[in-house]
Amino acid sequence: MTGEAAAANVRTQHIRWPVTIAVPQQACGWRDSAKQPVRLFKASSPWQASQIRGVVRLLLLNLLDRLLSNYYWAWHDDAMAVFRALPTFAGNPYDAVRRLTSEQHERLEEGDLPALAQAAVDSMDTYVAAAAPERRVAYFSAEFGIHESLPLYSGGLGVLAGDHLKSASDLNVPLVGVGLVYRRGYFHQTIDDQGMQHEEYPEMHPLEHGFRPALDPQGRPAQVSVPLDSREVKVRVWRTDVGRVPLFLLDTDLDENAADDRFITSHLYGGDRELRVRQEIVLGIGGLRALRELGYEALDTFHLNEGHAAFMCLEAICECRRFEEHFEVSRARAAGRVVFTTHTPVPAGHDVFPPEMIAGYLGHYAETEIHCSVDDLLSLGASRSGGPAFSMTELALHVSRSANGVSTRHGEVSRAMFPGRPIDSITNGVHHLTWCAPATVRLYDDYLNGWRTNPRLLVEAHTLPDGDLAAAHRANKLRMIEQLNEMLPDPLDPDLLTIGFARRFATYKRAGLLFHDPDRLTDIGAGKVQLVVAGKAHPQDEAGKRLIQEVIRLGKVTPVKAVFIPDYDLGLGKLLTSGVDVWLNNPRRPLEASGTSGMKASLNGVPNLSVLDGWWVEGYDGTNGWAIGGEASPTDPATEDARDADSLYRLLAERVLPEYYDSPLAWLQRMRRAIVSSARFTTHRMVEEYARRVYHQ
Repeated sequence: MTGEAAAANVRTQHIRWPVTIAVPQQACGWRDSAKQPVRLFKASSPWQASQIRGVVRLLLLNLLDRLLSNYYWAWHDDAMAVFRALPTFAGNPYDAVRRLTSEQHERLEEGDLPALAQAAVDSMDTYVAAAAPERRVAYFSAEFGIHESLPLYSGGLGVLAGDHLKSASDLNVPLVGVGLVYRRGYFHQTIDDQGMQHEEYPEMHPLEHGFRPALDPQGRPAQVSVPLDSREVKVRVWRTDVGRVPLFLLDTDLDENAADDRFITSHLYGGDRELRVRQEIVLGIGGLRALRELGYEALDTFHLNEGHAAFMCLEAICECRRFEEHFEVSRARAAGRVVFTTHTPVPAGHDVFPPEMIAGYLGHYAETEIHCSVDDLLSLGASRSGGPAFSMTELALHVSRSANGVSTRHGEVSRAMFPGRPIDSITNGVHHLTWCAPATVRLYDDYLNGWRTNPRLLVEAHTLPDGDLAAAHRANKLRMIEQLNEMLPDPLDPDLLTIGFARRFATYKRAGLLFHDPDRLTDIGAGKVQLVVAGKAHPQDEAGKRLIQEVIRLGKVTPVKAVFIPDYDLGLGKLLTSGVDVWLNNPRRPLEASGTSGMKASLNGVPNLSVLDGWWVEGYDGTNGWAIGGEASPTDPATEDARDADSLYRLLAERVLPEYYDSPLAWLQRMRRAIVSSARFTTHRMVEEYARRVYHQ
């Protein structure tokens, strides 16, 4: 007898035969009238049991693969529960399945996992089966933040795009997403002993993240060509699904492309301006060509999420250009199909390129495919106020039927930045099922029936009992502190007021404002306040990197405890926005377009302590948080910093700390008011607005 057989004999010699083994019904394709989750089999010998269990393992792995084929699991807790039940799960379902050892495979059929997996696949199939049969809207974005395991986002723009797709799926808006697959994604952040940020770019393969080759109507892998100067770059198309929404990502890493062209879709926001313009040509022109190659002929609205995809407008003109028609007529016809959302009031956030660069890359395309002159091409991106640059935002504004900012205040700022352009506003939101922490979800399930499908019911949060609301937040806070303390040499104290500040480290966001007067901060907060800070600086933003270094230094020398948590991502964002007691936001006005992290905090009952900018102008009502400073901004940055720091310190000393420590019932009422206000700031409301006002669906 071999060693393996002997071991098997030892394991089975005390078993009383026959034994009963459960096999998932759906995995086998069985559909009995009782709809039982499993079918039971009797095994009369160890060999027979081994064969049945081997089949069960294969069927269960098939169920796991089916769940991984759709990012439905990213916001449905029944599907995520399946992956959490795996012994290898550490946050990434794809890694968890890949890392299962042979021994762990042998034990997969034990416990409730087969039934859990089968039920989750059943739910997913039912959900997806209701999808709208025909796609009418194409949503173009350079970033998509679906889950932290998929590094195709850098910050708020991508997270908003991911939440947009999820709500479009839940609401069954007939939308399809288009983006780029970045083989090295956005960077992982490490911090050295001097507090300096360093970037690491681990390789990402689409097949390991739920993607598969997109197929054309004939069942062939889709591939298109995109013009770059006088040559054509081949582009492969990958597909995954975000619930009911197909998401297509473009990839230039093909053997038939030159090395430089293969590199186009390597890094998100990496490289120089040359790489950026190539990426945006692939995204815009290649994206529309890919959709046509895939058979999407009924599309009548193309939504540009920021100006990165604005070259799509050129391909739209190309599609509807008629023989010997005046160029302006073709432009106007194409504009009737395009809608545009601008996301930044910061001039540096709007991509501009030298006209000679655009002429070099797209002059041949303009003359041979659009049948227009290079001057006509360049006029589309020319600023109305003059200037030599070709602006992607101007291109999008020039070839679109509507444009909007992402908050009421941002709409006003955008109209001032682009005089004469009719820019409306649709305020951003967050996907409630993605951003509610587990304890928060249980609380709402208990008291706000129907909130999952209709988040407007959060306005009824005033009915939440004090004890249950306090317990849910305490659970969220302890969960956060437990996970953060694993990374910290000096643990956080769960009994201290904990303030969270996490966002991209750009200087205008003023991450160091709380430390403006260290002595005053110490007098107010020593022994009462702790601060948790996170965020990444753009790899080329040296000022942002130095700001991280300075905040870390100040956190070490100030008696008020402050810690910096590296590698801010979606997962850490969920942890912080639900676990802190107060969410701090203090950018220079009016440079906060929207500020969705504050919405996520409010959704979990965490009050905002924020300047009146972005969404907080609309969200603040005096009872759900606090407003730093006044409405107007001084023209001098130093004066603005001094005024806002003084306001921040006064609020902490006179209102926030006394209420937190001495008036727990008043604090709970403020938490309830935060939740009530969050009902207006979900992507369900936002996508419904887009569908009604912009898509006309």
